[in-house]
Amino acid sequence: MINRGNFRSNLFTGRGGAEAFERALGEAAQKYGWRVHAYVVMRNHFHLAIELTEPNLSKGMQWLQATWARRVNLYRKLTGRPFQDRFKALVVEPGAAFSGVCDYIHLNPVRAGAVVAEGLAEYPWSSLPKWGRNDRPDWLDPRTALGERGDISDDAPGWRRYHDAMVLAAARIAQTRQLRKGGMSRGWCLGSQDFRAKMKQRMLQKGMNLEMERLTGLEVEEARQERAVAWEKRLTLLATKARIQLHELPAQKSDSAKTLLAAAMKQTTSASNAWLADRLGMGKAASVSQFVRRRMLSKEGADEVRRLLSIVKL
Repeated sequence: MINRGNFRSNLFTGRGGAEAFERALGEAAQKYGWRVHAYVVMRNHFHLAIELTEPNLSKGMQWLQATWARRVNLYRKLTGRPFQDRFKALVVEPGAAFSGVCDYIHLNPVRAGAVVAEGLAEYPWSSLPKWGRNDRPDWLDPRTALGERGDISDDAPGWRRYHDAMVLAAARIAQTRQLRKGGMSRGWCLGSQDFRAKMKQRMLQKGMNLEMERLTGLEVEEARQERAVAWEKRLTLLATKARIQLHELPAQKSDSAKTLLAAAMKQTTSASNAWLADRLGMGKAASVSQFVRRRMLSKEGADEVRRLLSIVKL
């Protein structure tokens, strides 16, 4: 994914802009179940390489961008729309194409002149320096990118190998520009001719066109059922850990067990209020937000949600 500042303005150069985006990205990844393989935040744009566990790209990107904009605008006392457009997404073939995209993302600071090749790992607003940290966040997963670049291991020697490879690639920066011209800045799909043909056929079978695929990030009406299955699986796991019997929930719409599960689901999934209201028997969709907000405003209620999430593997 990529998006730029409105009129190509500098979004992330001010105090706290890039930090706030990284925090919001981590929250979005946990909330929507994304696996973030690589990312970089530049002065006026960002790149993300993410893998979905449920079809929620559009909803998640909307939340990420809106959350970041709201926080930064409040801090800087600004108004208006910071991004030039919604976002642009490319479908990427596993293997060499995916590895090339991650390399492209990590080499952005060198191409922009923000750092020299040898200082690539010191650029702070990138996944590259986080890959080798002991406190690497759970939502950041370099294993696929490392493995598809020559079966590099996810350990200290592997990280050094990858870093050295990026330094060499930065010395041949003209070649990385060719990758951009070949599809990173336009088009909808990156990969072999066979992969692009298969993806196009898949969309035609679903009654979609290329523009709709690009703008919606592979979300279609029939994907709602897949999403509901994923939500049900997460709800069942949360209920099991909380020792709550889903088939024995009381009739009271604001019951403590119901609001606990709803709050935990809202914290970690993209489950809609309408789905939660129907599944948990909480009345109208709008009531779910009210009940969850009331619980989270209570220290005891919020602590109970945090305790539950601490024992549930996301």
